[in-house]
Amino acid sequence: MGYFLSVFLDVIFPILLLMVIGILMQKKFQFNIRALANLLTYCFMPAAVFLNLAQTELDVQLLGQVLVFLIIYTALMMIVTGLLGKSLQLDQKQSAILKNSIGLMNSGNYGLPISQMLFQANPIGLSVQIIVLIFQNILTYTYGLYNLISATKSGLEIVIAMLRLPVIHAMILGIIFNVWNIPIPTPLLTPIEYLADGFMAVALILLGAQIALIKMSKLNRVIIWGTIGRLLVGPAVALAVIWTLQIDGIIAQSLLIASALPTSRNSATLALEHDVLQETAGQIVLFTTLLSAISVTFFIYLSTVLF
Repeated sequence: MGYFLSVFLDVIFPILLLMVIGILMQKKFQFNIRALANLLTYCFMPAAVFLNLAQTELDVQLLGQVLVFLIIYTALMMIVTGLLGKSLQLDQKQSAILKNSIGLMNSGNYGLPISQMLFQANPIGLSVQIIVLIFQNILTYTYGLYNLISATKSGLEIVIAMLRLPVIHAMILGIIFNVWNIPIPTPLLTPIEYLADGFMAVALILLGAQIALIKMSKLNRVIIWGTIGRLLVGPAVALAVIWTLQIDGIIAQSLLIASALPTSRNSATLALEHDVLQETAGQIVLFTTLLSAISVTFFIYLSTVLF
């Protein structure tokens, strides 16, 4: 119990505090959320991803192990959410929101800051989270987008949207610099480090500001099952895959924690952009984020016990 409380106070509480600051500042000053999101997407996050990949010793075996896990885990979650939607007899829009809410995790402005705090002394844990982040971004603009707009958008448009993501470019550049041992010139390294250092605070304040804008409506079964699926079913499936693949150590810890993250804010953003039950999607983001203070703390603790 003492360690559980320590994890909450040392890791989760600072994150919640920054989110609360974001909520209060949004209520007070009414930020332009899209402008802040662009600042995060085009400056802070790519810098953090590039710097980590460029400066961390990459292991091909690590990359392969994580990708195998993600492919199997994602396929199983697609099957689970598909069966759940059918068993609940949801219509097409409700099913799309349920699938995205359970399948898409907030690996960016929630998962990455947690990993930065947890794995300060072991960059492998952070590298795993970055691989998960890239995979989740690709999944969002393929599977997630397909769920909502498959009837109106072509596959080419989805691919173009994915290739426009700055984090993809940052990943490619980071890997190139790492593999070929290219030194980053100091005049470039210094501003990149400034941006990377600011990522955590900006990401969490922005998440709080986004939460402040979510409108509440009556609870329904999509919200309830979406929340349960993301916070409990997701980690349970991940644990089964980790044991099956015999993954251990820091990699197993990082993957289990990543699977317990709340629903991605992008699931609500996509729902808003394409006018598909945006209030339902927003409330799932809100509830999973708030309840994750308990669930993520538990799975951080569990990961240290098991691995």
